[in-house]
Amino acid sequence: MPETTTRSRRVALDSGAVELTWAAATDVGRRREINQDAVLASYPLFVVADGMGGHIGGEIASASTVSRLSAMVEGGTVTPKAIEKALARAVKDIASHPETTDEGTGTTVTGLYLDVAGAEPHWVTLNIGDSRVYLLREDTLVQITTDHSVVQELVAAGRLSPEEAENHPYGNVITRAVGPSDSVKPDYVRLDVQDGDRFVVCSDGLTKELTDYGIQHFLNENADPAAAVDAMLDAALENGGRDNVTVIVLDVAVG
Repeated sequence: MPETTTRSRRVALDSGAVELTWAAATDVGRRREINQDAVLASYPLFVVADGMGGHIGGEIASASTVSRLSAMVEGGTVTPKAIEKALARAVKDIASHPETTDEGTGTTVTGLYLDVAGAEPHWVTLNIGDSRVYLLREDTLVQITTDHSVVQELVAAGRLSPEEAENHPYGNVITRAVGPSDSVKPDYVRLDVQDGDRFVVCSDGLTKELTDYGIQHFLNENADPAAAVDAMLDAALENGGRDNVTVIVLDVAVG
């Protein structure tokens, strides 16, 4: 696995500046032959895509989605409208690829970006599927995104407890994805920018192996984003590594 490195970016604002430091890594895990995860960690957008589909369909779906989002970032504008245009192009890429004929081919896409266009800068999270964005703020870890999954729908309806959901046989069944036949919009959540915040963006290969308590533990134990990413990846692999694992850790300092 390539060495995980911490990157940084200082963003000048009318009211001061925000210093961002982040690291990202992905691993095939211990039971899969192909890594169908893809990751984009390039200011101002930080995204994880977890592909699904027979043979290499999932790998193509996640790579196509990240490629289109990366081109959007290079174009200089990240807005919900631009994101949705990029995802629509990815859907066409996936549908036209000769090795993505499986109806189950698709990918999650989950992450966040820093919006500095308005009077006050803010974060915007985006989500399709069951990859996740977590926020550690003032020593409390909160899952910001809501999973688009059969299990989450059962939990929301009161038909399943969170504990029962962890080992449910439909745990891998998602209800929304970026795929060859569906044009879907992400869910968005707006968050204020606060000094000391730490974000985690991850595929379900991490959350299958680590509880929220475990994620917070490794954040608390590792101040450097690269060290935190490596610690979580290592723990996920030690706990079984049943799926591909992808993690971004992003730290925020204001001033």
